[in-house]
Amino acid sequence: MKITRPMRLLVCALFCSLASISMPSQASIISLSANIDGAQANAGAGTGSAGTGLAAMVFDDVSKVFSWDISWAGLSSPVSAAHFHGPALPNANAGVQVPIDFSVNPTSGNAILSIIQETDLLNGLWYVNIHTVNFGGGEIRGQVIPGQVTNVSAPGILSLVMLSMISVFYACKRIL
Repeated sequence: MKITRPMRLLVCALFCSLASISMPSQASIISLSANIDGAQANAGAGTGSAGTGLAAMVFDDVSKVFSWDISWAGLSSPVSAAHFHGPALPNANAGVQVPIDFSVNPTSGNAILSIIQETDLLNGLWYVNIHTVNFGGGEIRGQVIPGQVTNVSAPGILSLVMLSMISVFYACKRIL
């Protein structure tokens, strides 16, 4: 059997595809959480509020997408603003990093973070702050705590390109 040029290209594409599949890229999905209450507000001085809340978050270290689901209850007045603040330890205040949609409760959202924001978030230096009409500086607050890291493997981009090339080659061969 004579090895033709298309056959060599097919074998080369298949070899490259198999090689790239065996070397997957890694992404880490980091879970984060925050218990939100009045005792943590005002840099730990507290507000005396009976309000509480929960935040469940994830961060993808490859896409840099930070996503969240947040709920709250028992506040003394309507919510007037909500944000992620940082960088700050539990006993300190800091500026706004990312706004949170407070028009619905529970709320969810996402944002793409910068490298500096990522570093501060993953070092536990962000907090959730829910502001109300009665407490303009924030009625309840919760420090964001990094949790479980899940590594996710994905086939390398080269393997996907090579598999596409093989499919196109076979489709062209059948047409011609």
